[in-house]
Order: sequence, then C-alpha cells, then structure tokens
Amino acid sequence: MEKSRRIFIKQAALAGTGVLLAKTGWSAASYKRIIGANDRVRVGVIGFSDRHKSSHIPSFMNHYKELNFEVVAVSDIWSKRREEGAATWKAKMQNEVRAYRNNEELYDSKTIDAVFISTADFQHARHAIEAVKAGCDAYVEKPFAETMEDNRAALKAIKESGKIVQIGSQRRSGANYHAANDFIRSGKFGPITMVELTWNVNQPGRWRRPDLLGTLKQEDTDWKRWIMNRPYEEFDPRKYLEFRLFWPYSSGLPGQWMSHQIDTVHWFSGLKHPRSVAANGGIYMWKDGRRNWDTLTAVFDYGPLDDLSSGFQVTFASRMHNGDENPSEIYYSNGGELNLITNKVSPTGGLTEKMAAAMGMKANLLPEIDLANTEKVVASANTGGDVLTSNHVRNWMECVRSRKEPHAPVEAGYSHSIANIMTNAAVHTGYKATFNEATQEVMANGKVFKY
Repeated sequence: MEKSRRIFIKQAALAGTGVLLAKTGWSAASYKRIIGANDRVRVGVIGFSDRHKSSHIPSFMNHYKELNFEVVAVSDIWSKRREEGAATWKAKMQNEVRAYRNNEELYDSKTIDAVFISTADFQHARHAIEAVKAGCDAYVEKPFAETMEDNRAALKAIKESGKIVQIGSQRRSGANYHAANDFIRSGKFGPITMVELTWNVNQPGRWRRPDLLGTLKQEDTDWKRWIMNRPYEEFDPRKYLEFRLFWPYSSGLPGQWMSHQIDTVHWFSGLKHPRSVAANGGIYMWKDGRRNWDTLTAVFDYGPLDDLSSGFQVTFASRMHNGDENPSEIYYSNGGELNLITNKVSPTGGLTEKMAAAMGMKANLLPEIDLANTEKVVASANTGGDVLTSNHVRNWMECVRSRKEPHAPVEAGYSHSIANIMTNAAVHTGYKATFNEATQEVMANGKVFKY
C-alpha cells in the first residue's frame, strides 16, 4: 500500500506538468482516486472563433473522456456562429449543448464550471473578469490585454477569485521550452546577452475573412456589446471579422505573434517586463484598408531596474510579405547560443581561445547539446502546433481538477501584455516607451499611453 501511494504521488506530480504525458503512465483509473474526479466538469465556449475550431476543439477531444469533462454551452453574440457552435459541439459530445446570445445569459444559467475564451483580442481580459466573477475557471487566449486598464483589472479579479486561469501561451507546455528554461536557469548558459525573435510570413490573406463578410448583418449580432470599452465606431463587418487588422481592436503583429515569443524571455530570465522599448512599423505591401502594420521591428532593453549597467537586448522583427512561417527564437550568451529552431545549445559565436588570448582572458565556449525531451515546434495558423496546444489544454484541465497553478498563470499574461502595450506605445507615438512601476502604467513622452 505504501509503495502504491508513493507511485501515485509521483505520477500525479509528473502529470501536473502537462509535458509528455504519455510517458507518465497517468490513466483514467488514477484520476478516480483524486477527490472530486468523479464530478464531471461542465465547459462553456465564449466565442466560437476560428482559433477555437482549429485548436481548442481537437485539443479538448484528446483528453475530455479521460479527465471527465464535457462541453455543454456556447455563447456568441453572432447568431450564425452561435448556432454553428452549438451544433458542432452537440455532434462531438453527443449530448445537449445550449446556445446563449451573450455571456450574461450563459453565466445566469448556472450550468457551467469552466470556459474557453477565444474572442477578439481586446476582449480577452474583460471576458476573463466576467468568467471568474461568475465562479468559473478559464482558458484565456492571448494576447491577454491590450490596455493597462484592462490588464490591471483582470489581474486583480483573477487573483482575488482563486480560479484556475490558463493563458494561451502554449510554449509553456512544450518539452523543448522546459528544457531550454532549465538549462538557462541552471547557470550553465551564462548570462543572456541578446535574444533575436523573428516571425515572417508571405500571406496576403492572413487575418482576412472575405468569404464571411457578406454573411454578417448588424441585426444578427450586437455591435455595441462587441465594441465593449473601446471608442465607438459605426458597424463594420471588417472590424468585427478581421479585427486583427484594425487598431484598437487588436495590435496585430505584437499581440498575435510577439506575445508568444516575448513570453519565453520573461519565463527564462525571470524578468517581468522590459525597461524600455523602441519600435517602428508600417504598411508597406498590403494596402487593403488595414490599420495595423504589415512590418514591425521592436528593440527591448531588459534587466534589473536598479542596475542599468547590466541586462540584455531583445529584438523582434516581423513581416507579412516575405517569409515561410518558421518563427525564430535564438538566445545568445558570451559562450554561444541556444537555438529554439534547432533545439540545440552550441558554442556558435562564443569567445574563442584566439580572441580571448588577445586580452589575457580564457576561452568561453558552450558544449554541443541537444535539449532533452524535445519535440518539433510546428508553426501554423494556430501559432504553436497541435502538440503544444494539446499539452497546454490538458495542463489546464488537470489543474482545474488538482487546483494547482497551470503552466501559464495570469501573471504570464500580465507580463506579456506590458511588453505588447509598450511596443504599441512606441510605434504609435514615435517615442521610446517605459514602464512606471509605481502606477503600473506604460509611458511615452512623459504621458500615460492608452490607445
């Protein structure tokens, strides 16, 4: 009995990581021994979006039977998606799935325990607040927030609620990223001196929805409810369906792609946000009425606030008119590099004997290492690959059961949102953006930045 108990505790700890679950031996029978495991977790869907269809659904279907979850409701203010969502989930679950016109109706029904949130970028934080105040755990897509007002409010509400909230930064559930974090945190890599992040595509249709535009009628949705706390504009199907192209409903490249990559910088370094950001961008190719840039370059300064002589720079560069969508994340130290394209540590660029001897120093060269337990990162429209998203959704589901902190807690979303908002401030104002620790505000040219 004592041996069985030790094995069970060990398996539980491994399964809680959400990484390479197949190797843990975690089974449905094991879950039945957890308090509350026999209570089915009822899930609602907030926004039947493309992201939800392409990633959340297959990920959830991989694990729902074993973990005793079910989807029972869909909330979407557009009748077309609301009906499609309820029908899709009814077919998959083989049980009744109710369709609700809005989140108030859904939460008032008292029929759910947890929700997926994959609405427009600027809505995520506000919808997360609604969820936890209604007593629900939540899986919340990134970017977490596009304004500091929303960011602070959501952090406060979630921390006070004690609910399990997983931010959709699925790199945090990748074995290769865990191996990279362990190697850097061990001290073997040496101090980070530079990070280069790139994400390039050549897709004129990225974030466009031409086939859907003619199907969206104002009378079939709730435009004012969709706008939420953003400045009011007249109804526009493009802003509704192609929101990633239109500020202030999305920041586009920073919120969609940079938020994933800058999150690893915070994770690996232990730093919560940049000290400053300078950025520039423009619409150089796709002049289709969009407001958000098709090209962006941002430079970040990271380091302890009390020691401006130490730290490192991060560059993020993204373009939408040339590229093969193979996101690059390369960490540099004086001894070499950690490359998350190849999942290798190498002495490339490290301090050689010849160069060191000229200054009476010793060489500094990292060994050649394959990061342990790595899996190939698949970059596609779901920004992370099926393995990462499936691991991440499972980790959230397990934490809903265990009440342990998930891989990407709300603090991760709060931090990547600061970096995003600082980038937006820099590129929109033309001034270097900084962060006021006392007020938790993003500043540019001595002023608080909002939009």
